Amino acid sequence: MNPARTLLLIGHLTEPIRLAKSLGLNVILIQHKDKFQPEQAELADVTLIADYTDWAVLRPLAEAAHRIWNFSAALSLTEPGLEPAGRINDLFGLGGTGRRAAHLLRDKLAMRRHLAAAGAPTVAAEPLRDRDDLRAFGDRHGYPFVVKPTDLTAGFGISLVRGPQDTGPVWEQVRALRTDGVDRGTTLYEVQDYLMEEYIAGPEYSVESFSFAGRHVVVAITEKLVGSAHFAELGHAMPARVDTDTAAALTAATAQFLDVIGVADGPAHTELRVSPRGPLVIESHNRIGGGRIGALVRAAYGIDLTHYTLAWPFGLVDALPGSPEPIGAACARGLVGRPGRIAAVEGVEELRAHPDVLAVDVSARPGAVVRRMRDNWDRLGLVAVTAADTDKAVRLCEELIETVTVRMEGDR
Repeated sequence: MNPARTLLLIGHLTEPIRLAKSLGLNVILIQHKDKFQPEQAELADVTLIADYTDWAVLRPLAEAAHRIWNFSAALSLTEPGLEPAGRINDLFGLGGTGRRAAHLLRDKLAMRRHLAAAGAPTVAAEPLRDRDDLRAFGDRHGYPFVVKPTDLTAGFGISLVRGPQDTGPVWEQVRALRTDGVDRGTTLYEVQDYLMEEYIAGPEYSVESFSFAGRHVVVAITEKLVGSAHFAELGHAMPARVDTDTAAALTAATAQFLDVIGVADGPAHTELRVSPRGPLVIESHNRIGGGRIGALVRAAYGIDLTHYTLAWPFGLVDALPGSPEPIGAACARGLVGRPGRIAAVEGVEELRAHPDVLAVDVSARPGAVVRRMRDNWDRLGLVAVTAADTDKAVRLCEELIETVTVRMEGDR
């Protein structure tokens, strides 16, 4: 294998491996046993099965792989692999995002402290150790405020403390989640520490960006639909329907944030709310956003962020000169059910045949139990569409998702 064209890829799905091979790259894949698919080994040049979230396990494998194949880049496109990939970049001086920046993005309390120390815009945040901390934080910073795990994603385990009366129930929920752990979505996360932070009021957006040697290019601003009773994301639409000043403020806030955190290369998905103080970051990830955001970007802007992520470290793609102009619009909506046991799911295949549908992901299966909506992992699926403009894309997505019927046991 040619070292200059050899990539160490940490985890992720099959399609990025296929794309990396189409770019002429040699791929050394380190995959977790719970995520391995046989096709991945057929595509990759070398496949190692190991718990890559454990540095004591990953480091000797990475050292052996580097000694044998001398790979020139390491990266991950999946959340649990971002910090391990950063460690490998640091270990061998490969460039790209290092462990420090990846850790600040993963550990939300560390991120808040880092922003505050740098004098960057942020909100008050403190660790949650016991029940008394909840009332003390409310006394200092007011209500409502947010309680969430320091290092999880998909809206898992987040609670809104609206007043002193919520401190008891929220503390019991935290205790239960610490005991039970992550019971859906993935096996690669652990519930560890919690933090409390001020609630950020205002409309929510995400900024999809790509950084080229420290120059941050906003590829898309995504309008987000969230519920009032939970922190699950119900949908995305792009281009976001925002005025020029708001778009400029979101762009500036994202660039400042990425500079302070230390992200210099690759994709980022940064979630913000436009508060009375201006845009404030909720959280960010040095990866492409979930919920089919990559597909929405391709449809609305003609940019394949996965292609850029794999190609940029090897000089196989030119840096974007600036933010692209939209060529269309796109929208994704989550499929939401009501509590109970599923009897049947209807209308999926007909929906996939629609010419404007980008993706139909349905995890709902007959016999599965649907719980009260709490986070992204409680969605039953997702539908993504494209249209000429954002208004049309939103309307079409809302119409088409209604054609999927989730029948529950006991329905007449």
